[in-house]
Amino acid sequence: MIPRPPTAAPVVCVQNLYNLAHRDDDALIDTLAEAGTAFVPFVPLGGFTPVQSATLSDAARRPGAIPMQVALAWLLRRSSKVPLIPGSAPIARLTENLRAGAYAIPDAVLTDLNTTGGTPARKTARRTPAR
Repeated sequence: MIPRPPTAAPVVCVQNLYNLAHRDDDALIDTLAEAGTAFVPFVPLGGFTPVQSATLSDAARRPGAIPMQVALAWLLRRSSKVPLIPGSAPIARLTENLRAGAYAIPDAVLTDLNTTGGTPARKTARRTPAR
């Protein structure tokens, strides 16, 4: 048996399923951000329904990005405490994913994306992308 330490270590990060299609943890992200704790989205680029995929593709078409860059940019804008770890095996995919960090989502596109998942995300205007 391993002895338990007298005090538990602080929580520095939480990882749950979260993306444009799965937003059950909106309130948790806000609570964690206020406490300075990171939230790492699990499966940041998966689980989209056909309607959500169409909305994402349309959102990407308008500003000239690709759908997955828009999805990642939306997550980055969700909170300054949301770091991303998307799967990026091919170098070309890694390059595409990195471009999401500099992508500024237009307000009209952001409005569309915030209503795509069925439950509007609350604080997506909080973080601005690096330039």
